Amino acid sequence: MTVPFAQRCGVHGAARDEAVRAVLKRVQDENVDLVRIAWCDVHGLLRGKTVVASALVRALADGIGMVSTLMLKDTSDRTALPVFRPDGTAGLSGFGQANNIVLLPDPTSYGTLPWAPGNGWLRAEPFFEDGRPVLLDTRRVLQRALARLAEAGYGMRCGLEVEFHIYRRRAGSPHADPALSNWPGPAPEVELLHPGYALLAESGFDQCEEALRIVMHTAQGLGLPLSSLEVEFGPSQVEAVFDATDALTAADAMVRFRNGVRMALARAGYHATFMCRPPFPHVMSSGWHLHQSLVRLDDGRNAFCRDAPAPGSTPRDAAHLLSDTGEHVLAGLLAHARAMAVLCTPTANGYGRFRPNALAPQSVLWGRDNRGAMLRVVGGGTDPATRIENRIGEPAANPYLYIASQVLAGLDGLARGLRAPPATDDPYGDAAERIPTTLADALAALQEDAVLREGLGPELTQVFRRIKESEIARMAEAPDGDEFMRREYFARI
Repeated sequence: MTVPFAQRCGVHGAARDEAVRAVLKRVQDENVDLVRIAWCDVHGLLRGKTVVASALVRALADGIGMVSTLMLKDTSDRTALPVFRPDGTAGLSGFGQANNIVLLPDPTSYGTLPWAPGNGWLRAEPFFEDGRPVLLDTRRVLQRALARLAEAGYGMRCGLEVEFHIYRRRAGSPHADPALSNWPGPAPEVELLHPGYALLAESGFDQCEEALRIVMHTAQGLGLPLSSLEVEFGPSQVEAVFDATDALTAADAMVRFRNGVRMALARAGYHATFMCRPPFPHVMSSGWHLHQSLVRLDDGRNAFCRDAPAPGSTPRDAAHLLSDTGEHVLAGLLAHARAMAVLCTPTANGYGRFRPNALAPQSVLWGRDNRGAMLRVVGGGTDPATRIENRIGEPAANPYLYIASQVLAGLDGLARGLRAPPATDDPYGDAAERIPTTLADALAALQEDAVLREGLGPELTQVFRRIKESEIARMAEAPDGDEFMRREYFARI
């Protein structure tokens, strides 16, 4: 008798069997005839296969095959490593010759898609055919980092503020013209939803209401903790804010939110992009502001709170606002800021955001409720919502890698007992160390940071570097940089 793949992977058990039975019953009761089995790639985009309902039993037991090169794709969908050369995947155990790996669905992740009747959805984990987990999986990278955090006695909570752009697709867009097909394909032609430069204007929201209702229903239908929808400053720019959850749930939510919103809006004639700076004049950059705090696992309390300011401290001192734990984490984030930049802002396009007086950071600084600083401390003292907001991220970032970089940097700050410098009152001054200004500089900074490289793992670090080098080289060779960004980012992210 053949042993089911789930058993060979070590995930088989009574709890999983019960979850499988629940999924199969829901599929039957809800008249689901297609089930999408999805996995998140290194860019934070969902990929996978769709099975008919009758094939779901086998997929849950034995997984589904997937070509391993999907783990090695750059932002144009080109394989960044020469997999058919004998040494093309040296250092990557289990890869080569475009071999198969297996996606094994997690039955506890099952849900239906609010914009696609009759479609179920399952998150999957990649394994090699011998049952070993694939270490390049970015969700596992975050899980490993969080396990290390738990060993130190802490969990992480994250709240998301995500800016992005929604446009209306123009009729007759070349996006649909097969004669213009290329690799990657052309971007759609679009029109504005609101003219911008009227932050939080109610009239702007009214112009966007139809699209934002689709966003709302999509997020709520997926069970995501959406709190508010807002009209941002730039033309056609909006923002979604989510309640805080544990870190892994927050990362999962970001992946599903981006994926679902883009598909649901596309069905209604819109184009949503999580590209930082869409390729138009007078555009405003979009950021992804990550609010984070640690909680003590023994009592569930916010570990950043302190009962009273440290003796002798001033309001510019971290010890005036944050516990020793909070200050160590803050200092760790500052110490690894340049190296984490490429994980928080992974596209060449995103570095255009770091400019003076743009409500985006330019230097490695922290401030008390200061939106010009890279790290903004919110609350303080006994406020149970005390947290650190990292403003370096772009909405295109892979959520698992973005949040993992925060965990790893914070753990290093804790381990070394690092102390933070005074808070800034001049975030755009010339004195402080600068955030990298190009993707190449940011990638080089990661290569120089042993702590983050060790935390990510040598295989993930190797593949991430090769993928980003491919992106940098192709952009340098592109005859039209704007067209490169339209096809590479605007059409796809």
